[in-house]
Amino acid sequence: MHYPQHPLDPLSAEELRQVVHIVRRQRHLSERVRFVSLNLHEPAKAVVLSFQPGMNWEREAEVVLLDTRDETAYEAIVSLSRQQVVSWQHLPGVQPSVMPDEFFACQQALKVHPGFREALRRRGITEMEQVMIEPWSAGNYGAPEEQELRLVRVLTWVRLPDPAAPNVNDNGYAHPIAGLRVLFDLNALEVVRLEDDGVQEIPAARANYIAEAVGPLRTDLKPLSIVQPEGPSFVVQGNQVSWQKWRFRVGFTIREGLVLHTVSYQDQGRTRPILYRASLAEMVVPYGDPGADHYRKNAFDIGEYGLGCMANSLELGCDCLGVIHYFAAAMADSQGQVSTWPNVICLHEEDHGLLWKHTDWRNRETEVRRSRRLVLSFIATVGNYDYAFYWYFYQDGSLEYEIKLTGVMATGAVQPGAHPKYGARVEPAVFAPNHQHIFNLRLDMQVDGFTNSVDEINTQAEPLGPDNREGNAFFARATRLTTEQEAQRDVNPQSGRYWKIVNPNVSNRLGEPVSYALSFGQTGLPFAHPQAHISQRTGFARHHLWVTPYHPQERYPAGEYPNQHPGGAGLPSWTQQNRSVEHTNVVLWWTLNLLHLPRLEDWPTMPVHSIGLMLKPAGFFDRNPALDVPRPQQESSEPCPHA
Repeated sequence: MHYPQHPLDPLSAEELRQVVHIVRRQRHLSERVRFVSLNLHEPAKAVVLSFQPGMNWEREAEVVLLDTRDETAYEAIVSLSRQQVVSWQHLPGVQPSVMPDEFFACQQALKVHPGFREALRRRGITEMEQVMIEPWSAGNYGAPEEQELRLVRVLTWVRLPDPAAPNVNDNGYAHPIAGLRVLFDLNALEVVRLEDDGVQEIPAARANYIAEAVGPLRTDLKPLSIVQPEGPSFVVQGNQVSWQKWRFRVGFTIREGLVLHTVSYQDQGRTRPILYRASLAEMVVPYGDPGADHYRKNAFDIGEYGLGCMANSLELGCDCLGVIHYFAAAMADSQGQVSTWPNVICLHEEDHGLLWKHTDWRNRETEVRRSRRLVLSFIATVGNYDYAFYWYFYQDGSLEYEIKLTGVMATGAVQPGAHPKYGARVEPAVFAPNHQHIFNLRLDMQVDGFTNSVDEINTQAEPLGPDNREGNAFFARATRLTTEQEAQRDVNPQSGRYWKIVNPNVSNRLGEPVSYALSFGQTGLPFAHPQAHISQRTGFARHHLWVTPYHPQERYPAGEYPNQHPGGAGLPSWTQQNRSVEHTNVVLWWTLNLLHLPRLEDWPTMPVHSIGLMLKPAGFFDRNPALDVPRPQQESSEPCPHA
């Protein structure tokens, strides 16, 4: 076979086609078997870290399949090197993630369903093309009649044509159809239950956001050009990126989307590893309205759908600016048909303001450096929301992860003039429910090697006494987290709490162990009651930080298959072992929790809300690693004056 450049390169389109062919031939698959996901089966770390160009290795794919005849799921490992299925495992009781074509099949089935059409007719809706049918994952609420079925729960909105603006695509989220819900079986393509609470008036106020609908646009915005006449400073070789002493590999999976591999920094002639693998491993959006239309809105957007298959093809000048390098992604759909999506991941540089500066007021000498950062980004549209994911690499050795949320809020109908307790009105008869966006980031650390520990740092005031007579003293205290149970930790702003990933076997010039610090901005904890069904399925969200020893099968914080799972899988289960997390290959699981209490300004489409974290060197380098950044150039190409 023809080997790719590196063991971590995602599967190519040709490799995906080979995998489909091998599985179909060797397992004698019927036409009813669906390919839920096909991804690279990542080789062992020893293979990756010892790899040299020209070496061969076992190239494998991992496949999840669903046989819709008997509603059974399977996992397979396929060796491309040997052209054979090397592992085949039945997954009893598992519902793998919902596939995009199942959404469309559900929509088509409902459009011709007599009971559904009649419910719409009673509401004055007869044109089915105007109806927005939106299948949501059904979750698990303990109902015995739901346990053996592959389900989605359907909510509906309607687009209202405007004779005065026939070319405007109406925003259907302004017109929720209240009190109408469908529980739908994806395998049988049948309605399990149609719930109709009675006809309520459909809100008619329009809330269109495209340029043709909003009225006169601003005319005072002058062009802003980003020009790099000599090209970008980064170098891309296959999936490896080199920029300003950083080295890393770009990966992609159907489930996680963008993945970072083998992140390192070149320091005084040494290649110093920091991260082996980093990805967004789960995200869930629990809604806070107990009403019949909303209480089951708890979508696991990664485990129940998959971010990769909802990727956008990015556009120069719109999603990314400057001199861009794009990465494409090859994907197979549920029928095993392979396509290559262009421009799925964007790489570019951007100015980021001040890097460092000092003015010596005595002699008026000034030294200043501007910060430039490398941006690696990926955007996915998940129903009504759009999520943009960014990795930022900085010249001072810092690494930042940011999530930007935009799109359109999910809505419901209220009586005009009512003041909903569990949300906010955005139109006289339309409200957006309160909700949270909960993300979990998996960080497989490698700070100067795999022998790492985690220290918690709390700052506290020194008590009044002989050593603190004026009461001004405070100090930082480090506590080593030794076991998984100890390492389930939460943010504490009162003590300025943060965490350091330490390598006790490597020292800086002061003889102290090198480390990276985990810093963060806004985050919170779930508001759902601990006994709620959604709380059982999102155990990972109970804490901001979890630390586990590396295990190749522990990949997703809510477990491998959260779709319709009753709960308890993933981090809550693994950490009951209470394994040691000292002096080992530690994996950090960080929960970001963005509380969204809707505002009028979030309607009809939402300005970006952001949340993220940063890894900052803390004694990793012997001094400021950005001292060697050259002075900034003015437009004349002359350096800025330094005195």
